[in-house]
Amino acid sequence: MNLTFKIHTFGCKVNSYDSGLIEKRLAPEFHLSDEPRIHILNTCAVTHEATLEAGRLARRLKVRDPFCLVVATGCAAQVDTEELARQKAIDLVVANSHKTELQQILKSYYNGDLKERVFKSNIFKKEDVEPGGGVDSLHTRSFLKIQDGCNSFCTFCVIPFARGKSRSIPVKDLVARVRELEQNGVKEIVLTGVHIGDYEDGQLRLEDLVETLLAKTTISRFRLSSLEPPELSDRLLALYQSERMCPHFHMSIQSAETDVLRKMKRQYTAQQVESALNAISAKVPGAFVGMDVIAGFPTETDEQFEETHARLSRLPWTRLHVFPYSPRPGTYAARFPALHPSILKQRAQRLRTLSNQRLLEQATKQVGKKKSALQLRSRNGSFVSLTKDFWTVEMPHGFPSDGEGLVLITGVNSAGNNLDLRLEAQVLG
Repeated sequence: MNLTFKIHTFGCKVNSYDSGLIEKRLAPEFHLSDEPRIHILNTCAVTHEATLEAGRLARRLKVRDPFCLVVATGCAAQVDTEELARQKAIDLVVANSHKTELQQILKSYYNGDLKERVFKSNIFKKEDVEPGGGVDSLHTRSFLKIQDGCNSFCTFCVIPFARGKSRSIPVKDLVARVRELEQNGVKEIVLTGVHIGDYEDGQLRLEDLVETLLAKTTISRFRLSSLEPPELSDRLLALYQSERMCPHFHMSIQSAETDVLRKMKRQYTAQQVESALNAISAKVPGAFVGMDVIAGFPTETDEQFEETHARLSRLPWTRLHVFPYSPRPGTYAARFPALHPSILKQRAQRLRTLSNQRLLEQATKQVGKKKSALQLRSRNGSFVSLTKDFWTVEMPHGFPSDGEGLVLITGVNSAGNNLDLRLEAQVLG
């Protein structure tokens, strides 16, 4: 079929991986294009706003090209199926349960054989993890999904209903995939999943996987996606003695107050949050530590918020990703009376201010340091790269042909609220 497509990715790194897999599967019969006939929306469902955002994009696409085909897939297609199906701008809804069939569904549509608009089944019966995705031809790094699904059922989160039960890809298959990606020119691999702390292959756990990948592959950079405090074991931290492990942690903490964590159904305490951050600081000094925090969970009192703020103020980390609480239909926490929007806004702003101050403070400390950086893309005549410790660097000149080089940090370029903070550097080699 001589048809063109474009994938619009919403949400997390797992969706980025899945978009790479969709691209790979469609490529034999459809062609990637910036002016496509088919728009595939790989949706997110973390908040209801994410579903609404996908709907708004679908309407804009139809206004621009009334005869294009708009397909909604991904997490929102699984949990907000009927809502998306009601939208006239969306032609097909293909839930996560049927995402592997997307190529055949499109072929059937254009052959005139399709009799349905919605494709969905029980996600908890899904057993496969869809290996083989994550390739993005525009970048020198790749996401590698090692696990999918979640068994935690946190009270604020709908993702288990979008992704199903936790399941993992065997270690031997991941070793083979890393070797394949390296042969294709990939320099960095991000091990990702919905809950990678749940990774298991028989008796093997996340530490075993990382240890094996370091021993049986030669790719120069590994990075881990989100972890929870109890998952940061001494054994895992010890693996960061390898120069191939990027000194960067993304901690999914959500709160730093024990009772709030309990109401969220998180399986750790504020003291464990504190211990985990101190352990990173002691055993991987200089690591970049980003954290997810929810501001204004329904049961969070003023005193509990102040405890979270005070604890975070004194702990070592680099940046907060602050999410004002958004009630998600279908979750247990949606039954709780929500706090007033002004309280959510105020708490979120205080945490963002704390984050911006800390980020700028830590960025300034990078000036004068030499770092290994990986070129990602060209931007307005300059090159953007990523250091092993997760600092974004903008430079006036490019790297060697292999896209990896040593840079000297010469300054900090922060835009207003630091959301687009970048380091400035010169290439050393």
